[in-house]
Amino acid sequence: MAQIPNLDNAAVNLTSIREQSQKDLLNILKNVRGKKCLVIDPKLGDSLSLIIQTSILKEHGVELRHLSGDPIQTDCSKVVYLVHAQPGLMRFICSNIHNDVSKGLQREYHVYFVPRRTVVCEKVLEQEKLHNMVTIGEYPLYIVPMDEDVLSFELDLSYKECLVDGDTGSLWHIAKAIHKLEFSFGVIPNVRAKGKASVRVADILNRMQAEEPVNLSDMVVPEINTLIILDREVDMITPLCSQLTYEGLLDEFLHINNGSVELDASIMGLQQEGKKTKVPLNSSDKLFKEIRDLNFEVVVQILRQKATSMKQDYTEMTTTTQTVSELKDFVKKLNSLPEMTRHINLAQHLSTFTSKPSFLGQLDMEHTIVEAQSYDICFEYIEELIHKQEPLTTVLRLLILFSITNSGLPKKHFDYFRRELLHSYGFEHIAMLNNLEKAGLFKKQESKSNWLTIKRALQLVVEDTDTANPNDIAYVFSGYAPLSIRLVQHAIRSGWRPVEEILKLLPGPHLETKRGGFSNSPSFDTLSGISSNIAKVPDGRRAVVLLVFVGGITFAEISALRFFSTQEGIAYDLVIATTKIVNGQTLVETFMEKLG
Repeated sequence: MAQIPNLDNAAVNLTSIREQSQKDLLNILKNVRGKKCLVIDPKLGDSLSLIIQTSILKEHGVELRHLSGDPIQTDCSKVVYLVHAQPGLMRFICSNIHNDVSKGLQREYHVYFVPRRTVVCEKVLEQEKLHNMVTIGEYPLYIVPMDEDVLSFELDLSYKECLVDGDTGSLWHIAKAIHKLEFSFGVIPNVRAKGKASVRVADILNRMQAEEPVNLSDMVVPEINTLIILDREVDMITPLCSQLTYEGLLDEFLHINNGSVELDASIMGLQQEGKKTKVPLNSSDKLFKEIRDLNFEVVVQILRQKATSMKQDYTEMTTTTQTVSELKDFVKKLNSLPEMTRHINLAQHLSTFTSKPSFLGQLDMEHTIVEAQSYDICFEYIEELIHKQEPLTTVLRLLILFSITNSGLPKKHFDYFRRELLHSYGFEHIAMLNNLEKAGLFKKQESKSNWLTIKRALQLVVEDTDTANPNDIAYVFSGYAPLSIRLVQHAIRSGWRPVEEILKLLPGPHLETKRGGFSNSPSFDTLSGISSNIAKVPDGRRAVVLLVFVGGITFAEISALRFFSTQEGIAYDLVIATTKIVNGQTLVETFMEKLG
């Protein structure tokens, strides 16, 4: 099955975006004539695997290598470095070139920065006295399509950079990516943003349109009707809760990396001891597309039913005489057997994690914290985890959740937890605790918490959630509706006005504007769910809403959005764009810095 996702069913033409990225890369390679060695930073290699097949690169006379501190082994006289613009990676390149020079090797060097060159990186080359030996260029890769409705800007650290380091460079990058989409699909007329970073992105986007305008006359009707930008900071509660959808749990326990998971071959029933195998997970796999967004309990039942029905068919085949068309149907069903086997193996493996008492205890505690009823029980539970030296990320997820729902902890408790963490896990974690405090994730209480008000007003806790036949997005966390997606529901159905008072209780400013010459285009006021017929673009397509999550989105939230867009009266197709797909663990890890 293809690792590169199939984008044919996308709401807008994402294939053209991917093809342009392929073309840009091949042009870079064509400019360097003859045989060459392409050296990629490993992180970028993952992104490129979703854009272009290795075989195509090889057709262009390319030898592929990954950048590291070790010298590059190749016979090519031309070396092309393709790297993110990070000073650390520049040091690897410099050490590679110095190594070649010391051996008397004469090579032609090209460095292409993704997505654009930066002064800092060029300075490193100057300091190492190598800038005269290197030709510098750019590879403007701003958007990587992960699936038919999900785009990634591949900005892993944007959340920490904005909140802790005060580095807002990623916001320019996000605005640039949205502006690139506008060149393909027209200026987006309606914009809604919530959060400091999001409002800033909307502002930069307007400046870009003023400086480098998308020609309005070419586009009769923009393909994307509305842009909604949301800060992760507005809702840090959702990513810290354990996701309970199939895809969400796969990410929690097996870490989905750019559309695939890597695990022991034996788990997948392959007879290769000690070998790892990669399992692709995207909508090209029809069974995965059907079950990815469901609650895991339901997935297990569905797989069981499918296996039973196949077994019955097989029994009928062997015991009764079949017509040719019945045989044909049976063979057709057999074609889906590899997909079935793959997901039964994955589900069985996941069950070993989800049935552990420690996981079930953690789920209970998350619900108790979100309910915000029993402060002392939560306090004692987290204290016990620290004393047992449970994995640090597990402890921090609950501790940050506890701190956010209480608007920080009383000074006495804050100091106590801080001290206990350093005693249990080592003083080298002091930098990480400072980062969390700076980001407002684990801090001293300065004012009374308004979490209960927010929770009630937006109906975030839904009693008696039916996970098998859900009627609300709360099924993705078995009873908790993600705050971020509740805000999106309001933004799409009625705009910010009806929830203005609640928005003021959440971090950061909010904004709602119209752009371009579209003051007469149907806005969301007329596009509310009730009059869904207006939401059709003139040629009969559904209107498209682009949702941008600054700081990351979880798979459970993506599932909730997919569920929401299929509800009756919702006449929009959603395209989700994010700096990175995250979960509680990966988000907490971005703040981890060890001293020494």
